[in-house]
Amino acid sequence: MKNFFNNPNGKRPERLDPATRDLARRMLCGENGRYLTETEAVAIDDSAAYAAMSVPQKQLCCVQAVAAKAPIRLIEGEYLAGSATLGAAKHGYTPACLAEKMDDPDYDGRFDWIGTNHVTLGFEKALKIGYKGIRKELLASLETFRAMPESAERNEKIDTLEAMYGCLEAAGLWHERNMKALESRIETSLGPIQRRYKEIYENLRNVPENPPTNFKEALQSLWFMFAFLRLTGNWPGIGRIDKMLGGFLKEDLAAGRITLDEAREYIAHFWIKGAEWCNGDHQEVFGGSGDGQYYQNIILAGLDEEGHDVTNEVTYLVLDVIEELGISDYPVSVRLRPDSDPRLYRRVAEVMKLGGGILAIYNDQLVIDSLVDFGYPVEEARNFTNDGCWEIQIPGATCFRYYSYDLLGILQRDVLKMDEEGPSHLPYKSFDELFAAFSAAGKAYLQTEIIDKTPEMLHLPFNSLFASLLTEGCFTSGRQYWDGGARYLVFAAHPGGMPDTANALLALKKLVYDDKTLTLDELVDILKANWEGYETLRLTMRNKVTYYGNDDDTADAMMVRVYDDFIDSLHSLKSIDSYLNPAGISTFGKQIKWSHSRYATPDGHKAGEYLAHNIDPTPGTDLQGATAVVKSLTKMDLRKLPNGTPLTLRLLPSVVRGADGVEAVESLLRGFVSLGGIFLQFDILDVEALKEAQKNPDEYASLSVRVSGWSARFNTLNKEFQNMIIQSTGQDA
Repeated sequence: MKNFFNNPNGKRPERLDPATRDLARRMLCGENGRYLTETEAVAIDDSAAYAAMSVPQKQLCCVQAVAAKAPIRLIEGEYLAGSATLGAAKHGYTPACLAEKMDDPDYDGRFDWIGTNHVTLGFEKALKIGYKGIRKELLASLETFRAMPESAERNEKIDTLEAMYGCLEAAGLWHERNMKALESRIETSLGPIQRRYKEIYENLRNVPENPPTNFKEALQSLWFMFAFLRLTGNWPGIGRIDKMLGGFLKEDLAAGRITLDEAREYIAHFWIKGAEWCNGDHQEVFGGSGDGQYYQNIILAGLDEEGHDVTNEVTYLVLDVIEELGISDYPVSVRLRPDSDPRLYRRVAEVMKLGGGILAIYNDQLVIDSLVDFGYPVEEARNFTNDGCWEIQIPGATCFRYYSYDLLGILQRDVLKMDEEGPSHLPYKSFDELFAAFSAAGKAYLQTEIIDKTPEMLHLPFNSLFASLLTEGCFTSGRQYWDGGARYLVFAAHPGGMPDTANALLALKKLVYDDKTLTLDELVDILKANWEGYETLRLTMRNKVTYYGNDDDTADAMMVRVYDDFIDSLHSLKSIDSYLNPAGISTFGKQIKWSHSRYATPDGHKAGEYLAHNIDPTPGTDLQGATAVVKSLTKMDLRKLPNGTPLTLRLLPSVVRGADGVEAVESLLRGFVSLGGIFLQFDILDVEALKEAQKNPDEYASLSVRVSGWSARFNTLNKEFQNMIIQSTGQDA
């Protein structure tokens, strides 16, 4: 195997202690994660008592069993305590089950409760007030409900809040078990090893029950809260780590209690802990879409609630760790503004040029303006994070889901009737008439699949007890996260295939209505036959027409028209009271699934091809370079997308080599922000390196790529996903 941290885009620096680097290698090779199976859980013994419980009490029973029985893992050399040690949690379940069910030889590995994900919870508040402060607020709400007149609804709310309170007690039990394990290690070790365990013990002793008093306690507290949520089957985002920890580090540095080098080591260990679920094997996980998809997002920089930039020492230390270790298990996004510190722009560019797709950026001011336009208070808008990938939300106050649907499929099936057998007989006498039919079909889909289904999408029988403790609104409403308890209930509409749809409409308009090369019925019948017998025309439409992504006004105008139609259609529909339906655009790799049901397109693609990724140009159509892609993108008013959309630029390493390469990446970042993009992610990889990694995965164990809103080690992707990345990389470059 090559050097584990070998990187095809340049040598990674070595600032960290060799022992820290070795621990990172061990975690990424799957020292812990490969032993976690989907069915690894703890048993609940009293089936009769469990059957008699209410739903919240059953959920609590599972959390309590995990807290009492989950293995406690302490690894020599770690700086932080707390590990998620049950395999069912890794797969998104609360890892507890009736013993008799687990003993059944026909047991299929399914558990009673799914955890909560796609959300950044209120870690910042929890860090400030500790579990003690949360307990105080919860008890106050309980007293309020207990004082109300007797009713079934009031009793249900009390039952729910009491179960939440029980979760805090379970977290305390898990803390106690970790402390006892540390005491045992201290008693049985000597020298530097013993001193390390003593330091961990002191850092954990008072947190997270109480607010931390220094940087080491704050980092340990944040990890410990997060780790228990993971252990109980939840995959939450972490959010603004530099905003949460920067003040602690600043005070410790001023008092001489810690050095920057020491703080960097601690942050590196936080990153290593986040990779403890890596299995290290070359196998398909998450349906083949890669490892590390636990939505544990990190946000850096940007404004705080009062409008001050939070960039601090923690911001740069995180970038140092990403640059050195290349751990992709945390999707990291930096909030940039035109007036952000030039040093921050340069540092982001330096890390980005190493590739791996680990780092991305938000246009901070545009996102804030978009959220305010949508109706959020400016103070909350300034504190935005995401759901674990890039979909924008207010942390600690949002219950969130999104739905990606195939816009090209609506055009092909609902408008062009390509799923109907026999010759076509379409009624559209003009392009405007056809577009009106497309608009009506899209609007009807939004009504039936987004607006009308919002309540059922946000009321799910999932275990969100602990997530509710860190979500504003749940205490005062007496409801869980997945029972309407959060202050903001958000179900976002995400059309996918928008660039493909715009290109198809552009080509159709040219062939049928402008040049009159074919009638509409003739064209659709050719497409239904997958261009058979019309290869010359297909290649002409594919290679001789300029499409979205090349800074061509005609092509981009069609994209703007499709985009504006989606926005206008969604705005024309009234959301159900107390629910929010913000606009976003995404595919999240679903173009692979959609390819099996898509037909050939007027712009020269055959049925079954992998087409556009999120809002990126359709593969093979962007021929004028990255700057042209950004200019095409920003002809749309992206401020109308309060839930966001990502642009992925895939560049060859040769483009960013050396000092000039850093300048090139920095210029792209500045241009993207100044022109009005929302979210930008890079992948800087050579096609040949990717093909070599397919053949020899052991030689590229740590090679990571950006898949969509997440990164994954390349050799954990299945062949379909690998080929999609290779196709996109080769053509965008």
